[in-house]
Amino acid sequence: MTVRIVCVGKLKERYFEDACAEFQKRLSRFVSLEIAEVADEKAPESLHPADELLVKEKEGKRILKCIGQKDFVVAMSIDGKQMTSEAFAAFLGEKETGARPLTFVIGGSLGLSDEVYARANAKISFSQMTFPHRIARLLLLEQLYRGCKIRAHEAYHK
Repeated sequence: MTVRIVCVGKLKERYFEDACAEFQKRLSRFVSLEIAEVADEKAPESLHPADELLVKEKEGKRILKCIGQKDFVVAMSIDGKQMTSEAFAAFLGEKETGARPLTFVIGGSLGLSDEVYARANAKISFSQMTFPHRIARLLLLEQLYRGCKIRAHEAYHK
């Protein structure tokens, strides 16, 4: 199965790079993983709502360029569906049977554009809390690995 993660922004801290690289390595025996980083727009703390919309639209256009026509797209969103690790593993299993790449999208500090949400086939949330994109990426990689281990009936997930 091909899994793609499209995310706004780059990892800047070495410890996040190392942690993400470790889970990418672990995942390599289960999935073909691709990570596409798109540039984030500079956004000062206090933006007019119209400017916030413009930032999300610019980032959204970059995101959409990284998504294939046949991809099953999952927007990581605070208002998405929350699920257990076992349910997430089952979700991965359902998507594995299709021939479509599974693409997860992590937005920037202001979230995702309406265009990206319109392209998404599903929305998933890790929590009602807000996380920086680098933590969301690490959480997603870890949960992908956990889901693969659950599906393979291997120890790790308990």
